[in-house]
Amino acid sequence: MESLTPGSEVRLAVVQSIRTLSTSSDQHEIIVALQTLNSFLDSSPLSHQEEFRQRHYTHTLQFLINNIKSDWLHTLTPTQRTQLWDCLFLQGPPEQALLVLMEGIGQLSPSSNLDHLLSIIETFLQSGRLTDLLWSYCLGTGPSDTPQFREALLGRVVALPDLMANKLQLNNKMLFLPQNYYPLLAQGMLTALERTCQALKRGSDCSLTFLAQTLGKVCIQGHSGLVMTVLAPHLSKHTRTDMVWQRVCCKLIENVPQRWIDSVLTQLVQSVTGPEALGRIIGNLVVSNKKAQFVMTHKMLLLQYKYETKALKVVLGYLAADRERRPLLLQVLRSICQAWANPSAVKHTPIEQQMYISKALLLSVTLLNDSELKELRSELLQCLLGGMQSHLDSSVVQIRRIGMVVGECLSARMDINGTKLKFEYDVDEDIQELLSLMTPTTEDDHKLDNATRMDSPDVCQEKTSSIASQNQPCSLKSNTNEDSDLDSDDELTPYDMSCDQKLSQSSPPRYLRDCLEILTTSDDAVRVELSLNVADSLILKNPFATKEISVQMTKVLLHIENKYNIDNFLALRQATMVALTVTDCIPVTQYLTSEFYNLNYSLRQRLDILEVLALAAQELSKPINNSPAEPSISVASTSDLTSGNPEHWTQVVEKRIQSKTKRLTKVISTLSTATIIMFWVIHSICFSGIYSTCKSFSKSLCHCCWTFFLPLLQNYDKLIHTLGLFMHLALNAPVAAQMGCALLDFVWTVRYHTEQTVRRGVLFAVCSVFLSMPSQNLLLELGDSFLKQELDVAERDADSDCRSLALQCLVHLDKGLKKQLQHPQALSLES
Repeated sequence: MESLTPGSEVRLAVVQSIRTLSTSSDQHEIIVALQTLNSFLDSSPLSHQEEFRQRHYTHTLQFLINNIKSDWLHTLTPTQRTQLWDCLFLQGPPEQALLVLMEGIGQLSPSSNLDHLLSIIETFLQSGRLTDLLWSYCLGTGPSDTPQFREALLGRVVALPDLMANKLQLNNKMLFLPQNYYPLLAQGMLTALERTCQALKRGSDCSLTFLAQTLGKVCIQGHSGLVMTVLAPHLSKHTRTDMVWQRVCCKLIENVPQRWIDSVLTQLVQSVTGPEALGRIIGNLVVSNKKAQFVMTHKMLLLQYKYETKALKVVLGYLAADRERRPLLLQVLRSICQAWANPSAVKHTPIEQQMYISKALLLSVTLLNDSELKELRSELLQCLLGGMQSHLDSSVVQIRRIGMVVGECLSARMDINGTKLKFEYDVDEDIQELLSLMTPTTEDDHKLDNATRMDSPDVCQEKTSSIASQNQPCSLKSNTNEDSDLDSDDELTPYDMSCDQKLSQSSPPRYLRDCLEILTTSDDAVRVELSLNVADSLILKNPFATKEISVQMTKVLLHIENKYNIDNFLALRQATMVALTVTDCIPVTQYLTSEFYNLNYSLRQRLDILEVLALAAQELSKPINNSPAEPSISVASTSDLTSGNPEHWTQVVEKRIQSKTKRLTKVISTLSTATIIMFWVIHSICFSGIYSTCKSFSKSLCHCCWTFFLPLLQNYDKLIHTLGLFMHLALNAPVAAQMGCALLDFVWTVRYHTEQTVRRGVLFAVCSVFLSMPSQNLLLELGDSFLKQELDVAERDADSDCRSLALQCLVHLDKGLKKQLQHPQALSLES
């Protein structure tokens, strides 16, 4: 038999492990499967590792996240979960792991499973995996990706704080905040650059394309300040004495895509220590790159004026520092002269921009040597005369002052025939700054050595560690006093552990969605019981999350069965459904009332619906401020009626019916359970609020009482038809007489209902009674008022069907009475 190829062997092992995790419930088999998958990351032959990383790693991680709700994951101990499950995300290719983790976080709702993935990605960032990702692309060992894959990966790396903020909102982690994440990313970029320099010195080739794309995308998205604050001091320090670092930095900036070079350069100019540092980092990029040249020579000097004077000194000093770049300084000076002397610009641009251009003009003139000054003498003289005229003609005092100061400085620098202009003006802060620009200063990097030293790699590593540890629990520090005597351990009083209980391996869920997922998918009896125990409290703690899944969870609870023989299962289930109804009243009530008359429901489920509605109604009908003198009806009393003692609550219902019903005869009614429950819940909903809120009625029940009442009431004509059918089918039953009396009692109260369908149902039920009730009971149970009512309906009812049914009732009654009169002995015996 031929041996399997490495690819076939790895594929077979991965498929078998995934099948085991999908179907097996044996913990030993699950651990072995996870160990097999982990072995392909570190302990297998290199060919097997390469095959697994390239072809099976992403699929394996996606399978693990899709099955994160499985019971077998929750049976693992924390140590096993860290070593077998989490390590699969932390030891493999970092780019694949990051994409799968971010996708999984986007799919999950707030739950313990989401918290688990968040803890993994926190460990991913804290353990330097982001640095490994960047370095793998620098070394060229990253995957042979497509443009789509590269764009997706860049988007996740750069926009991770935004994605986490959108997902977690107020529950965001400290590590995912921009002020913490982007310095961490910048430190990873520095480490990747340092490894690149070391690799180049060893003769290895490296690529800075992905690193440059990351830098450009971070800057264009508005986080350039956080990144450059870390990058710029280190790049300035390393490039001072190391030519390899200079080459690497220049290549990094060159590889930034053109659409992002603007934001990179502008922030770099503001972050470097001086023009010399900028020149070492970007080289002669301004000469070779037209976009960079436009940004440095036009946009930052003439179009924008938000930068500080330091940025102007850096840009102009950078242009003047090299022979190849110096022609651009002269070009810039000509453009600035034209802008400063333009009369239209003086009239229509803000004072801040004119001040900015004046600073640039004076700095540029200061950087000119004698030969260049002689070359530009005529242009500067024209600028001096025209610009001063435009500024002195202005009605704004500050603009006139700017013209005077610039005129004085230019005439002093040009030394026209030994004459210098001199004006009288008040010196404020802005004018003082303009005058100080004519004194040339050398920006030496050694002035900022202390600041650079403070940002050394060791210090930055400490800062990164402190950022990463903000989410970790603080360790307790013991204050020890060397002079004090330590107490002996024998004198310590031991804790009383006699009442300690063994902790369950499964912890109760902290999110309502977790409860729903466990109730619908889990086969673990312990997890199901824990979910039922905490569900009602979670519902009341977070009403907003409850309203998203209230109807769905009510449906699950209505159909769930006690297949694990959980103690107090019915009480826990009912309490949760009541909490759902109270929290999200209208949608849940509409669902329950609509399901009450649907098919395929057992009598137990219909009784559950009625009990939940009654309990929720009483809870909502509580007064806003309950006083001790006027206690409201509690839910506990209602639960006693519905679950504790059937004789007790049926007696209460019977008393309520007797007190509210006008009876034809003094016959003891024996109603069916369903009929009693129907009367009781309608009566409870209608009158519980009246009894408990004589002075202050609950606004919640006022808002939704019709939602409780009408859906149950709207189909009671069908209930009457159904009871009439039961009466007809009980023709030969011994209890037919009692059933007939009870049904006549029930329909008597709605005999004059305005809806014709209800009146038809009443007459149908009366016909069923006349056909099925023993004839010897008819004379005893019926009175004159009932016969008059039937005659009145037969003659005067507006509906023809009702009149016809009333006539049929009289015909059946007549037949029954005639039959009884033909057997008077039976009547006398019964009497």
